[in-house]
Parts: sequence; structure tokens; C-alpha cells
Amino acid sequence: MRRSANLVSGVETLLSSKPHIMIVEDDPDIAEPFGKYLEMNGFTVCYAEGEPEALHLAATEQPDLALLDITLRTGDGFSVCRQLQKVGQVPVIFMTGNCQDTDRIVGLEIGADDYVVKPFNPRELMARVKAVLRRAKPDPRRISPGGQYARISFGPCTLDASQQMLTNSRGEALPLSTGEMRLLQVFLQNPHIVLSREALLDATKGRQFDVFDRSIDNCVARLRKKVEENPRSPRLIRTYWGGGYMLSCDVKHLH
Repeated sequence: MRRSANLVSGVETLLSSKPHIMIVEDDPDIAEPFGKYLEMNGFTVCYAEGEPEALHLAATEQPDLALLDITLRTGDGFSVCRQLQKVGQVPVIFMTGNCQDTDRIVGLEIGADDYVVKPFNPRELMARVKAVLRRAKPDPRRISPGGQYARISFGPCTLDASQQMLTNSRGEALPLSTGEMRLLQVFLQNPHIVLSREALLDATKGRQFDVFDRSIDNCVARLRKKVEENPRSPRLIRTYWGGGYMLSCDVKHLH
């Protein structure tokens, strides 16, 4: 029954502009009630019980967001998140039964957009889903006034904002995760300005955060691997100890 629902969901997605949510959870008592709650609130939903099915659905149905349980019978949520980050187009909210910091920190470090601890209030998770979808939706106008530019160059790199794709100095075309894209947008809006970690967290996450949240540092490290010729000696995204980070190059908007 679950699999036929996925097939129906795929057809509906082609005919509808409803946001499409993939729930990766092997406990039907959690997945199905919340899936129905999402559908009642205007979302299209598909389900996966483990890692192989989740990656298959991500490729075939292209969901707008994934809700990932960390512990699965086949595979684990961390592995699924890493694979989705390679594709670069699927925001992730982790669902965890562990109230300790470990799962939360690891999840944010590997690129998750948010997390919620089970058992959760459906209205709270709905609010988090909507917030992540708002932040994750590519909007070239955020980094190009008037919206007439689809490509932006900075240093030796070029960003195709509409495709969320970066071309680096070696001519490599690399997809950006939603977190990397949001972070780069903030840098491109504020070149030659030192931005504190707190300001970057506020601009990219849009929620209350822990003062010890190191996700920005990890996201900067991932972004440097894509834009810098030598990530160990960065020249584009520089660190200012006690201050934060700065994009130290000019930004040009291309037609």
C-alpha cells in the first residue's frame, strides 16, 4: 500500500505545484499520521522506510524537502543526508529520538537545515518545514537587484543562481547544497565586509540557535573546498579571528 501511494504521489507531483515532502521513517505510526497532516495542509507526500528507497525517491520524484529519521532499519539518516547533499537540491530536517546534542551537531555539520526531537508537535514541525522551504527556494533576486541577472562572478568563480551551480577556477561545475547556497548568497550580498558567525547563523538559519552552534564553520569549510584553489590557505573567504568571515573579492553580475 505504501509503494502504490508513492506512485500516485509521483503522478500528482507532475500535475501540481504543491510542495513535495519525502518522509524517511521506518515507523508507520509516526510517518503516516504526519504525512496525512501535511496532505491536509496542502503538501504532496511520499514515503521511504530506508536508505535505498529514499535515494531512489529523491532521484525519481525530486522532493522539495526531506524529513529524515536518523535511525533506520536499512541504512541511516546521516548517510541519506550526505547523498542528498551531493545532489545539492534537497533540504533536510532531521527527526531524532535522541535529545542529546550529539545527533543535532552531527546533523548540522553534514549539511542538515534543521532538526526536531521526537515526539514532536505536528504544528511545530509544520512551521519548521515551511521555514526551511522559504529559505531553500532559490531566488536570484536576493543577490541580483532587479532579478535580471542569472549569473554572478566573484574572483575566479561563477555562480549560476537559477541552477544552484558553481563553476570554480578549474572549470569544474559543482552543485551547491541549500546551506552552501544560502551562505554564499549572504557573502555575495556583502563583499569586503566582515560578517560575524552570529550574523551568518541568523541570516542563513532564520531561527534561534545555540551559541556553540558550529554549523557555519563547517559550511564555510565545505564551501571553501569548492571555491578556493587551496582551501587550506583561503584567499576568497577569509577568516577574521574574533570577528568572523569575509568575502575578499569583487562581485559582478553577468547577463
